[in-house]
Amino acid sequence: MRGVYENPVDSGIWWIHYYVAGKRHREKVGRKSDAIKLYQTRKADAAAGRKLPQLRNSKVVTVSELIDDALEFVAHHKDNRNYKSKGEIVREALGSRHATELTPQELERWLRERCKTAATANRYKAFISLCYREGVRNGKVSVNPARLVRQRKEGTGRLRFLSREEYDRLHKVISKRFPEHIAEFVVSIHTGMRLSEQYSCTWSQVHFDRKTIELTKTKNGSARAVHLNSDAIAALESLKSPRQHPSDPVFPREGSKGRFDTRSWFQPCLEETGISQYVWHCNRHTFCSWLAMAGASIKEIQEAAGHKTITMSARYSHLSPAHRLSVVERIASGSK
Repeated sequence: MRGVYENPVDSGIWWIHYYVAGKRHREKVGRKSDAIKLYQTRKADAAAGRKLPQLRNSKVVTVSELIDDALEFVAHHKDNRNYKSKGEIVREALGSRHATELTPQELERWLRERCKTAATANRYKAFISLCYREGVRNGKVSVNPARLVRQRKEGTGRLRFLSREEYDRLHKVISKRFPEHIAEFVVSIHTGMRLSEQYSCTWSQVHFDRKTIELTKTKNGSARAVHLNSDAIAALESLKSPRQHPSDPVFPREGSKGRFDTRSWFQPCLEETGISQYVWHCNRHTFCSWLAMAGASIKEIQEAAGHKTITMSARYSHLSPAHRLSVVERIASGSK
């Protein structure tokens, strides 16, 4: 029916709009049947010259305003910087739009044009959904169109890890070119800590007597204990100093740098050793893969790496081709 429309599309929320004395009136109703009845009532009242009810002059809420509210909500989140970055990108593209008029189809189209990978699209979808959830909570919108945007299927991601021979070569080059960074490399490999966990750790969290590091700031929000083997302990002991305070970071920032920059020294060492398709986070893959090749169960890998679900541990517990070959070789006739 003319004058009755659904907004956003497929949301189940119906509106009416009509003109009286050349002025447009718009009302949000709810169900389609109720919207049709109200539209007919309003038109009949206008034709009979009856006074229309005084409608509240509601403020138009833009996507930009929802972004502001969401950023305020995550202001103290450890990943606040990433939220701000996404917020500015979404604001530039969609910020001026009326929040109630943005449809799932438009979001789908924008994500398809803006994002090269499924993982990136899902992260932006999640951010936009956060903005609308906050909008619903604050009474500024009633529908979250991002909920109707399909979730992309993500690949398994990069699962590159170091062989023992590659590790030895890389260790040698780092020791020679950047000896001040060798301890953090060894600790990363032998504990599997995430970069944010490792570089936010203070000496008060390191317990040599118990051979653990007590992490309080983790990706999934759950505190956990990282167990230290002899290589990790030796690396940490090499950094100890009598003048250290318990609140001092184990791996302090260099100079005035605001973030921990591993690429400036790690990348040149990778290039010198000829190790390709490897980044700092792959140290975590190396840790989990070595555990798997040493016979650790998926449950043990989950506990050691601090994975929230065992599915993540199954993904990380892949084995090298050489190790798989040694396993299948056990059933060969010559091995009896």
